[in-house]
Amino acid sequence: MTGRTEQATQWIYRGLWAVLVRWFRVPTEPPTLPAGATGEVESFRPAEGFLRYMKFRFWIGLLLIDLAILVGWLVLLIAVWWLALLLAPIALIVAVVPDILAFVAIHLRYNTTWYVMSDRSMRLRRGVWTIHETTITFENVQNVKIQEGPLQRHYGIANLIVETAGGGISAGGKTLVTNQGIIEGIADAKRLRDQILVRLRLSQSAGLGDDDERGAGSIGWTDEHLAVLRDIRDEVAALPA
Repeated sequence: MTGRTEQATQWIYRGLWAVLVRWFRVPTEPPTLPAGATGEVESFRPAEGFLRYMKFRFWIGLLLIDLAILVGWLVLLIAVWWLALLLAPIALIVAVVPDILAFVAIHLRYNTTWYVMSDRSMRLRRGVWTIHETTITFENVQNVKIQEGPLQRHYGIANLIVETAGGGISAGGKTLVTNQGIIEGIADAKRLRDQILVRLRLSQSAGLGDDDERGAGSIGWTDEHLAVLRDIRDEVAALPA
């Protein structure tokens, strides 16, 4: 895509984004998430490298399409020159319009993607026409892994996949991992993974501590409790049948 074409698409996109926000009530702010014990909530988007990564992938595909259109037009020009000249504007439109649509689609995906994280959970949101929000509680997290390919490494990004426990039980009695939350295109995947693992451990420790406190509070029946229970037993026994 040339510089002039990109400038034109940026201008079109700014106008289109304003229309979409107003008509479809697209949220421009990150989703809300209840603050945990620390009261800290972190909101972030994919890295700018993710935007360049998506553009590169689209441009490769569109370049192949544009080359196919150009070759077909040149063949037609050699065979029937007057028809090729007549169809030249149409061929130009077919070559340029997908570039603009791809540019708009990429930016829409990027600008509508939000990630929010507290010390207890995180929320993922993306979409324009249909807005998808996924909330992940750290207590249910089973595994956190980083996914990246050579092209992603070139742009300095990676995907973080957070796997949570599903509702089924395997033959070995273990909980099946069936749900995933994908945090796409982040530049600091290792740091975020470590943060989630720390909060996962804290969440599990808090649960165990609560159990211990509940167990410590349940010392046993006192003599007063047993005396009350005997009185209730005697009164129930004395009731007429």
